Amino acid sequence: MTTQMAREIAEQPEAVARTLDALRPLRGELARLAAGTRHILFVARGSSDNACVYGRYLVETHAHRMAGLAAPSVATHYHAEVDLTDALVVCVSQSGETREIVETQEWAASRGARTVAVTNDSASALARGADLTLATDAGRELAVPATKTYTTQLAAMAVLATALAPEPTALDADLARAPKEMARLVEQREGVDAAAAQLAHSEETLVSGRGLLFGTALEVALKLEETCLRPVRGLSYADLRHGPIAVVDSDVVAIVVAAQDGPVVGGLTEVALDLQARGATTIGLGGDSAFAQACSLAVPGPDLPELVAPLAAVVPGQLTVEALARTLGLDPDSPRGLSKVTQTDAG
Repeated sequence: MTTQMAREIAEQPEAVARTLDALRPLRGELARLAAGTRHILFVARGSSDNACVYGRYLVETHAHRMAGLAAPSVATHYHAEVDLTDALVVCVSQSGETREIVETQEWAASRGARTVAVTNDSASALARGADLTLATDAGRELAVPATKTYTTQLAAMAVLATALAPEPTALDADLARAPKEMARLVEQREGVDAAAAQLAHSEETLVSGRGLLFGTALEVALKLEETCLRPVRGLSYADLRHGPIAVVDSDVVAIVVAAQDGPVVGGLTEVALDLQARGATTIGLGGDSAFAQACSLAVPGPDLPELVAPLAAVVPGQLTVEALARTLGLDPDSPRGLSKVTQTDAG
């Protein structure tokens, strides 16, 4: 029987295409709202936070603007009196009703920030309180694990970053190809079932990436944890090499995530080789031919340049997680102890 999660993974190409079409016309408004600001701050939790990791890297590398991830507790618990008059604060929540994110947006506005909401519900509290809303067009998501709401958030991040870039349309041709690449990966599923079978027999799992696909690595790790109930560590390969790699042995299955090009794929290839030398089984997600050869098992990624690859690179990871959950006898649509709208402790 096809799971709801699988159906929603398959809906992503059309959802991302709709979202890109809907949000591209807002580039002018985004640029005007951000005019005169010096910093971009992202606020989110969970999968939305992983989408913001991509947003941060893209804003810095493509739009050449400094960006960072803000801690909501600075607003909701510490009520810090910081000056945000030079900041564009982007608050991201698929439901738009996570109280912590809504309150952080209110705090940012009170401290002088200009605010952008990214949400799948244009009537939500987050959308109503923002200066400008980037409403994703994922449609209703029924499975608890975020799939199409996550990738449409990535589309929103791409529109935001390109709006702030010197040449707003420079990535449009590659962005237009992303939905087709997503559809191809869903249809072909190359390496997915083999990766799920390998993970089913692992005692420890590690996921690593870097740069523009670091958020993808974190999202794959999160999906493995919440959907398959496995303890998983998601680490930048730079952090991995600063100590944690010492505990890697034959009990570990490592998923290494890479784009087909870019300045970090060579380093990720070296990490894959190093992990194998320590006895780990390595599952390579994406990358170039040298990267694939360095891994025990290669799961092809999208034929897209690094700047836009994250929109599609997560798809093989999502498919692997869904297949692994079924292999383990779990329900990927409704993981234990989770709900669609997550609230943290009250401020």
